[in-house]
Amino acid sequence: MPERIHAPKGVAEYVPPESTRFLHTRRTLIEPLVNAGYRCIELPVFEDTSLYVRGVGEGTDIVGKEMYTFEDRGGRSISLRPEGTAGVVRSMIEHGLARGGLPVKLWYAGPFFRAERPQRGRYRQFNQVGMEAIGYDDPALDAEVIALTDAGLRALGLTGFRLLVNSLGDVAERPAYRDQLTEFIKGLDLDQETLRRAELNPLRLLDDKRREVKALLADAPVLRDFISAEARAHHDQVCEYLTVLGVAFEEDPKLVRGLDYYTRTTFEFVHEGLGSQSAIGGGGRFDGLVADLGGDDMSGVGCAIGIERAMLACRAEALADPPAGRVDVFLVPVGGEAKRSLVRLLAALRRAGVRADLAYGDRSMKGGMRAADRSGAELAVIVGERELADGSAMVKHMSTGVQATAPVGDVGGFVRAVQGELARSKESVASSARTGESATADGNEMDQEAR
Repeated sequence: MPERIHAPKGVAEYVPPESTRFLHTRRTLIEPLVNAGYRCIELPVFEDTSLYVRGVGEGTDIVGKEMYTFEDRGGRSISLRPEGTAGVVRSMIEHGLARGGLPVKLWYAGPFFRAERPQRGRYRQFNQVGMEAIGYDDPALDAEVIALTDAGLRALGLTGFRLLVNSLGDVAERPAYRDQLTEFIKGLDLDQETLRRAELNPLRLLDDKRREVKALLADAPVLRDFISAEARAHHDQVCEYLTVLGVAFEEDPKLVRGLDYYTRTTFEFVHEGLGSQSAIGGGGRFDGLVADLGGDDMSGVGCAIGIERAMLACRAEALADPPAGRVDVFLVPVGGEAKRSLVRLLAALRRAGVRADLAYGDRSMKGGMRAADRSGAELAVIVGERELADGSAMVKHMSTGVQATAPVGDVGGFVRAVQGELARSKESVASSARTGESATADGNEMDQEAR
């Protein structure tokens, strides 16, 4: 037997039922963005390496040691995308999207790649939902991006996350702070690799998640003390808008993000249930990036949420799984003539928007009903020789065993009959749920009276 081929190490695959959770998480995070007028942008999963060197920063861990970079057949240096913002900005400039009016509001979703050590919730191929709002230096826009992310996480049912916010000020204010931070770091007992990173960019050390490094940096200078009055006013307004929007947040003066393009607003959503790598996602303002990549000098703000991280947070809070993506109606043919008839009726049901499937493989009646049970369908439609002779299919409600009929020879009549039985089944389930709630409420009232 040939040797099996396995998926690459550090890559998350989603097969049923986990794929249902994945799709539910992605759709739920995207929905608030669509409702807010953000438009979808689909980008290539690889770009010219120089895009990330210029956009993300040559001194970042992402560019320095985490990118998948290779030379293509034409001798060009190509990298799999490690993050989304640089590609969005490149595409916006290339296609002149700013000419359609500002701000340019875009959302994206898909896989990203970083050659880092795989661990819980962190993969070499991972998935994100992100958004960018480009064109205005408006604190209200920063607050909108943060609030939409908060809304997506809450729509998943999450409540145990915290939002951390900070201001990194403007690029012109960094040198003085960098000098003081560098002097502080010189007095720390750090390993050689960490010192090398600090030499490239000492601010990167503030983003180090190791507890021992965090402890050493507890008394480090704070960037907030070096920012301008204008940057401070911008940050204060962002916080005011978040309060107006009802978004709870905590100020974290040591918060930085691992990308060089961030200015002013930076933020991160964290969840203690994820352990030391607690970030679900985050983002910030990138006021110089568009110009750095060859576009006009305009502001931008964005955010990305890790789908895997959000799924882990849902598990940490023991949230119920989303409904399985199953069918409502399952057709069971008994015999070749019945199968030909039901294949035609199956197509009609699907055209009418009914989620339906059929017992393939020429199974017996017993085998077909087992398949119907496994499918999770509310209705099973059975057709054999007797049903063909009578001209009526048997429609069985799987939860109650109640039976009805539907005409086999009349496609329209068959679809209407099945839709009617499906509506009755759903109403029966809803009525049972209401009865259960009423009984629970009555029981609670009796308990109160007894007390």
